[in-house]
Amino acid sequence: MLFIGFVCCLAVYVACNLGANDVANSMGTSVGSKAITLNQAIVIAGILEFTGAVLFGRQVSSTLAISIANPDLFVSQPQTLLLGMIAVLISCGLWLQIATTKNLPVASSHAVVGAIAGFSWVAAGTSAVQWSALGTISLAWVVTPVLSATVAAGLYSIIKRWILERERPLLQLQQWMPWLSLILVSVFGVIVLPTVVATLPSAFLPEVPRHDFGLGLGGAAALAITLVGWRRLGAEKVDLDSMTNPQTTEVVERQLARFQLLSACCVAFAHGSNDVGNAIAPLATILYIQSTGTVPQSSLEIPLWVLVLGGVGIVTGLAIWGKQVIATIGEGIIKLEPSSGFAAELATAATILIASSYGLPVSTSHALVGAVVGVGLVKNWQSVRLDTLKSIGLAWIVTIPIATILSAAIFSGLRYFF
Repeated sequence: MLFIGFVCCLAVYVACNLGANDVANSMGTSVGSKAITLNQAIVIAGILEFTGAVLFGRQVSSTLAISIANPDLFVSQPQTLLLGMIAVLISCGLWLQIATTKNLPVASSHAVVGAIAGFSWVAAGTSAVQWSALGTISLAWVVTPVLSATVAAGLYSIIKRWILERERPLLQLQQWMPWLSLILVSVFGVIVLPTVVATLPSAFLPEVPRHDFGLGLGGAAALAITLVGWRRLGAEKVDLDSMTNPQTTEVVERQLARFQLLSACCVAFAHGSNDVGNAIAPLATILYIQSTGTVPQSSLEIPLWVLVLGGVGIVTGLAIWGKQVIATIGEGIIKLEPSSGFAAELATAATILIASSYGLPVSTSHALVGAVVGVGLVKNWQSVRLDTLKSIGLAWIVTIPIATILSAAIFSGLRYFF
């Protein structure tokens, strides 16, 4: 029992550092564009991160637990795999804490994948690493920022051309609100709602097919967002036919700030669903080995309480240490307004939620930085701060070898003593 408590504490330690570092990805742009305050960001992210981890976090956790290290080579030595996963927790926690103290938004998925590969190599040679799965994950890391940048650039181009640059931007905004609401709800509803609704007991649902229930819920949400937006716009008491001027632009951005807040919620949920696996996959593997004496091979069921533990750790880390990294993402790359922040966050949420639905452990920081750069290229590519991008890129690159070496060294020490 003491051992279980120890590894649970290690997993919470990793989750705390993950929350401190990576949750900046979900709220950094909202804080940077002044859509919400830093304290509001912490509260909102805490709730949505926890919800995403518990409701949508199983797939990625299972992938990390069984797809990086070759389980067949550990069948006769499950305790070796157990020690390796302890080394993964320690090495990832240490590196994430170091990066957070330097205000660097690193990729926790890089850390955990590199750490698992590192101890596996030392334990059983190169064949212990499932290179095909590692190749798929690495390809996803490359595709993620490109896809996110493309979607963000496309969405911001639409907002810029059809709303911000029109002669009557307020009237255009009123006409575009239903479409913006539909796009916002679709990102969350099409990817997440089917999975969440499928897990609900029938007693909680009306007598309609589950997919129809999800569609109806999404449609109602889009309608509600539109009606609230129209009401808020009416409360501004401005002339919708007014021509472009600084005051009109300010009203447009103020209205779009509400859409950005909702998109930030989507990113927080997406981050919790994907990155919670980085903290709890090693823990779930350890618990399985400890209880059964065998190695998980084809699949691994993640207990609900383990997901909850990971969610609690993420929220705790965000509350204690998350403020510094939020500033780096939100303000260090390019100056953002609510319109551009909305596009960047919605693109990030879509990219990460798609990856989570397929069980791919991708990097939220990759997606968001890619999205912010995509928006920057549409706004003014010369305004993108390359020095900040270089620092972030360097942190991404060094994370894999550092985590690999740390994990291999810690595993070697644990195996020597135990």
